[in-house]
Amino acid sequence: MTSDTGLPWETMPRWSGLDARAGRLRKRLASALLADGAVRDPRWLDAFRTVPRHVFLRRFLLQRPDGLWEAADSSRPDWLELVYDDQVRVTQLDGDPESWERARAHGGVPGEATCSSSMPAIMAIMLEALRVRDGHDVLEIGTGTGYNAALLGHVLGDEHVTTVDVDRSIAALAGENLAAAGHAPTVVTGDGLLGVPGRAPFDRVLGTCAVTRVPLPWLEQTTPGGLVVTTLNRLIGAGLVRITAGDGPCGEGRVLREDGRFMPLRAHARHWTAAALEHAGTAEAVSRRETDLPVNAVLAASHPFEFFAGLVLADVAGCRVERGGARFAHEDGSWVRHTTRDGTSRVEQGGPRALWDLAEAAHEHWLALGSPRRDRFGVTVGPDGQRFWLDAPTSEHSWPL
Repeated sequence: MTSDTGLPWETMPRWSGLDARAGRLRKRLASALLADGAVRDPRWLDAFRTVPRHVFLRRFLLQRPDGLWEAADSSRPDWLELVYDDQVRVTQLDGDPESWERARAHGGVPGEATCSSSMPAIMAIMLEALRVRDGHDVLEIGTGTGYNAALLGHVLGDEHVTTVDVDRSIAALAGENLAAAGHAPTVVTGDGLLGVPGRAPFDRVLGTCAVTRVPLPWLEQTTPGGLVVTTLNRLIGAGLVRITAGDGPCGEGRVLREDGRFMPLRAHARHWTAAALEHAGTAEAVSRRETDLPVNAVLAASHPFEFFAGLVLADVAGCRVERGGARFAHEDGSWVRHTTRDGTSRVEQGGPRALWDLAEAAHEHWLALGSPRRDRFGVTVGPDGQRFWLDAPTSEHSWPL
């Protein structure tokens, strides 16, 4: 294996000083994760201090202010600093394994991110949420660069880690990265939606790509009492859930207080949103009026209402934030344009449903329930359906997932 400079990767630290510099940056990142509370377990702290993220991010893509992506690699003076920033780093666009080369050749290309190395803080939060113990076997859905599998292998041992990715080129490169970092977990190319039945059962399943509904094979392949930790593919009200597996394809768990957002499992991606948002920008409004509900309350992950808004607007999968407002689009043709000017907010709506009316009604309901935050909600998953509930599974307040 060679580095982006064309030299054998494993020889670079001996002459370039890269290893010592990277080590200092790793310690700085780990200390920041500890200070922010993202990591608490000394085992994960040691993993972030030890596993070399730069081996998994020899090249990546940076988005410019104009929205285009440009290629970045070890030839940049700030490459290591970018690698060890607590930021997501995109490594592929539009499912195209040649997207980095295209960006380098053209200086900047458009595209949608389809593979990345996740934000280390979110990785740490999810790894902590797994509550792993020595001897646990873990399945990771979404191999990406392989960095997360290396962190798991550092704590549990590579023989206890299986990771699966649907993209053959991603899985192959991740395997190379892992080998270069001294790790050898089981890397599988396959549809993560189906888990990896040939390696089951697992004590823990970690979904590092967001899902619209929790895949039942994940629970079926988890030992009863084991845990599934994943993120939800929801434009509004996304976040982390931890589910305790039952006997068979079922489970029950909680929405976690910590927020986490990932690109969706490819089978759960929605490809109609761009056209719907374009329509929402020019369509003739059915109604126009003022509103007291700020768009930030519905969209900002930090706002306590956002998760509850997502219970009502779960199928709204298109949003574009614009100067002075935002627009929303639904697959059924419903849409909203929300604008604020001189302190006054107005909405224009169209399509078969008045989406902003639903958001306002949800806000009133949320206030009446005592303004519950996301960690008061739980989730039940089984062959007969999936639903959220407030406070307890027997609650009269529940919503379909």
